[in-house]
Amino acid sequence: MLRNTISKTTFLSLFLLVIKGVFGDDGFKSVLVMEGDSVTLHTDVTEIQIKDQILWMFGPQETRIAEIYKQNIDMFDSNETFGDRLQLDRQTGSLTIRNIQITNSGLYKVMIISGETSYKRLNLTVYARLPIPVIIRDSSQCSSSCKCVLVCSVVNVTHVTLSWYKGNSLLSSISVSDLNSSLSLPLEVEYQENNIYSCVVSNSFTNLTKPLNITEVFPTCSDASSLYKLLSAIIPAVVLAVLAGVMYFLYRKCKKSEQKVNGFKPGGHAVETDQTEEQELHYADTNFCRQYIQKKSANETEETIYSSVITRDPEQANGSV
Repeated sequence: MLRNTISKTTFLSLFLLVIKGVFGDDGFKSVLVMEGDSVTLHTDVTEIQIKDQILWMFGPQETRIAEIYKQNIDMFDSNETFGDRLQLDRQTGSLTIRNIQITNSGLYKVMIISGETSYKRLNLTVYARLPIPVIIRDSSQCSSSCKCVLVCSVVNVTHVTLSWYKGNSLLSSISVSDLNSSLSLPLEVEYQENNIYSCVVSNSFTNLTKPLNITEVFPTCSDASSLYKLLSAIIPAVVLAVLAGVMYFLYRKCKKSEQKVNGFKPGGHAVETDQTEEQELHYADTNFCRQYIQKKSANETEETIYSSVITRDPEQANGSV
């Protein structure tokens, strides 16, 4: 029993080696290309010999689309699918497809007969050109508090991802792989002038970004913000002007007071003062100016009393005693 098992295993291994030697390795590669571009499917053959045969087939039915045999090229009925957009390289047998379309996606198989037969398969995926995302405002879900639901959408896309970003931060995303699909992605946003939102559609090749103009979405909030900025700039200027006026008024008042105290009229004429008045200088504790305060003493009448002085002779004085 063991010998039979070994024999079967050895036979299977030898069979696979023979098949690989005769038909070659059935390699499989994936090729990605953008719609409208040109792509070349390579055979990896350096140079075709005169008796070599290379046959290209397309689709699940393996429809023959191009062949080169003994240096002769035959395009079969490829014009029905590809028009005149196919080109076969005489030296390598590589197949070039120009202005490729979405319908050209699928499985391509090439058979190479050059002393031995080998096959190579290539799965070609054609991506549609990315459309620019469209952002609309859902008015039914907008409030007076400057909050609103925005919807970003794209149509007729394949193998793409639609995403919302706030600055460089990803907020949400959705993907699709079906052919000619449509995507919509809602997002609730709140008005803040510094917030930068964008909607991005991307595939394996590239991406397109639609920035959001938040002032267009919230025009009333934007007007209120502009009015607030204007008032914030004007009010401090008005307050400073009023303070400057008050300071100037107080300065003029203090100046006139000083001129009066020093005996001058505002016109520059001297003012006569009572010589009997005593002027006393006082400084008031104030931030604006110093004040001269006069303290007048009441006029007093001086009275001199004279007494009689009698001079007597001492002798007379003694006699009298």
